[in-house]
Amino acid sequence: MFRRRGFARPLRRAFAPDIPPALQRANELMATGDYNGAAVAFEGLARGAEGRGGPRAPHLYLQAGRARLLIGQIAAGMGHIRHGLALLAARQQWPVLHRTGQLTVAFLTERGLTQKAQEISDYLKATLPPLPVSDFGSQTAPGEKPRPVLPTTCPGCGGPIRADEVEWVDEVTAECPYCGSAVRGES
Repeated sequence: MFRRRGFARPLRRAFAPDIPPALQRANELMATGDYNGAAVAFEGLARGAEGRGGPRAPHLYLQAGRARLLIGQIAAGMGHIRHGLALLAARQQWPVLHRTGQLTVAFLTERGLTQKAQEISDYLKATLPPLPVSDFGSQTAPGEKPRPVLPTTCPGCGGPIRADEVEWVDEVTAECPYCGSAVRGES
């Protein structure tokens, strides 16, 4: 006999969602240093995701921006980065905006783009609500055991996984920001 489930919240998928081959290819291009090819691929993915209202669009724009910056196309790269951050702000994804913005500032600073890093830092200060830093979701709270070590790339799409940039589903599982796959850490 089957039981009806009512209005219970659907469970997150335990397995990788259908990963678009174009996303796998874009991540492969980025990993192998073909930043121009990666930029074009991520731009197409980002526009498509944004057109569908997809939750991955901000991260795809940010990755397109990183790729453009890596080939010296500063104006185009910064345009994508600003747009990705603005999408996070429009969706009021404050913890993600905070973490991703800080990583973007570090990325720009490492590349000697200190003025651009300051622009992003100023944008974050003007955009983020006035909450204590702890409310922005640090990786571990005081007294909480440390999170497990995640793989450096998503096993589903090959995208880079950064423990301080992902959304944690539970104590050992994070969600890939590019494809939504569950990524399990090791203690």
